Amino acid sequence: MSVYIYILVMAVTTYLIRVLPLLFFKKPIQSRFLRSFLHYVPIACLTAMTFPAILYTTEHLISGMVGLTIAVVLAMKNKSLIVVAAASCIAVFLAEQILRCL
Repeated sequence: MSVYIYILVMAVTTYLIRVLPLLFFKKPIQSRFLRSFLHYVPIACLTAMTFPAILYTTEHLISGMVGLTIAVVLAMKNKSLIVVAAASCIAVFLAEQILRCL
C-alpha cells in the first residue's frame, strides 16, 4: 500500500512543479537576467545529478574517467548523442575489462 502512496505523492509533486509557475507568471518575464537564469537552471541541475554518477557507478574510478573523457571529446567534435553515449559505454566496458585483468 505504501508504494501507491509514494507514487501519488510524486505525481502530485510533479504536477505542482509544472502548474505553479503557470499560475504565478501570467505575463511574459521581461527581466533578461531572470530569463537567462531560468534557461540555465535545468542544465545545471542535470549536471549536478549526473556528474557524480558518471564517475562512481563503475567498479573503478579510472573507467568512469575514461568514459567521461571519450564523451567530452566526441561531444566537442559535434557527434550525435547516440554516438557519444555508445562510444562512452563501450569505452567504460573495455576499461573495466582491462582493469579486471590487471
